[in-house]
Amino acid sequence: MDWAAWFDAPDYEFARQVLQRGVAALYFVAFLSSRNQFPALLGERGLLPVPDYLKAFSRMRRPTLFRWRYSDRLLRAVCTVGLVISGVLVLGLPQMGPPWLPLIAFLALWLLYMSVVNVGQTFYGFGWEMLLLEAGFTVAFLGSDQTDPPRTILILVAWLVFRLEFGAGMIKIRGGREWRDLTALYYHHETQPMPGPLSRQAHLLPKPFHRLEVVGNHFAQLVVPFFLFAPQPLGSIAAGIIIFTQLWLVASGNFAWLNWIAIVLAFAGVSDPVAHAVLPVLPLEWHPTGETPLWWLLITLAASLLLVVLSYWPIRNLFSQYQLMNASFNRWQLVNTYGAFGTVTKQRIEVAVEGTLDEEADEAADWREYGFKGKPGEVHRLPRQWAPYHLRLDWLMWFLPLRTVHEEWFYAFLGKLLEADAAMLRLLRHDPFDGERPRWVRARTYLYRFATRAEFRETGQRWIRTPLYEAIPPISLRAGKR
Repeated sequence: MDWAAWFDAPDYEFARQVLQRGVAALYFVAFLSSRNQFPALLGERGLLPVPDYLKAFSRMRRPTLFRWRYSDRLLRAVCTVGLVISGVLVLGLPQMGPPWLPLIAFLALWLLYMSVVNVGQTFYGFGWEMLLLEAGFTVAFLGSDQTDPPRTILILVAWLVFRLEFGAGMIKIRGGREWRDLTALYYHHETQPMPGPLSRQAHLLPKPFHRLEVVGNHFAQLVVPFFLFAPQPLGSIAAGIIIFTQLWLVASGNFAWLNWIAIVLAFAGVSDPVAHAVLPVLPLEWHPTGETPLWWLLITLAASLLLVVLSYWPIRNLFSQYQLMNASFNRWQLVNTYGAFGTVTKQRIEVAVEGTLDEEADEAADWREYGFKGKPGEVHRLPRQWAPYHLRLDWLMWFLPLRTVHEEWFYAFLGKLLEADAAMLRLLRHDPFDGERPRWVRARTYLYRFATRAEFRETGQRWIRTPLYEAIPPISLRAGKR
């Protein structure tokens, strides 16, 4: 079947290796993050218990293995199976077999993680969750070492990168004025959800550089994605630009696996000759492959047709005046729409949680602050690099002052601190009471900004913080809200 030869892409074996192993590695991180944090946040005794959620939505249409029964033990089992499957895919073991073997492995990851996401409520309401699900489903059809990479699937991965980048670019152009007047990066490095170790240095760069950053961002998101579909070497150059810009975002912040998955998926546009030219250590010819079986060709074409049909809704959304950001149009979370930071906050307000052992909860009490792993707190502390690992509690803390501190989960969190709940305290960096129950807890807000170079030399502080107001007055298990 000479006509079928077009559907094979023998010059994209390096791209397939990166896509399959890279996406599998990010699934490994996602399952590890869930295994470590889900029980405390959403488990049987969590802040938003899944059993209560399932009772309230007994006819929930979203697919999940927990629809009929949830337990922390079952959740850990699901995550453990996900870790094992993703681990063997990173090693490339299923890829050594017939093409249906990695297909089943990736579809298993997709279904297992979807089961977690669909009961994760606000703690799993991030765009990179559905992005990982869509990526896992799509790369499942890349086949194995016994067949050439399917061209239509590689094009659809490039289409996923296009929606991710172009959608984010359009959200910005339609969003805050700061993206149009090129001032967004005056604030972003300082006010982003979870700064990294280099974020302060990035913030202190000259303003002309920040304006150049915005111009580069618009070029990378609004122009470059079209060239992913261009002939080589233009396709590889476009992919390289996207990879470079995403690496800058990795270096200057902590966005879980959002930037890492964009980097991995962008390799769909890199051909073997270009990869070999950049890194001669990479072979031009990989393992020999046989003729693609007709049954496998039909499977990949059916999957391609499904994803093309589902593309109607995100295409319409891209050019809609009321563009949705990070939205799915079907219960399986396939072919979604993406975008981030349509507006940039100009000031950083942090919610600090404090407790005291004293009987009286007045200003004379000895109030001690809880320390979080990722979110800013102690002003001398250098922020850590956490991405691609996702600190879900810390991310939700960033949203509180942007919306309201009077969230159900936040009051539940304060209650867990009053109980000195061991599982919850493990999610924190520092418990000022060493496991002892405080008598009172409260929430206060502070205005944070990065210290200038002169302020850092004088005080050693990386942050300058100014007290604002008491967001939640002292609460006690005995007395309730004061």
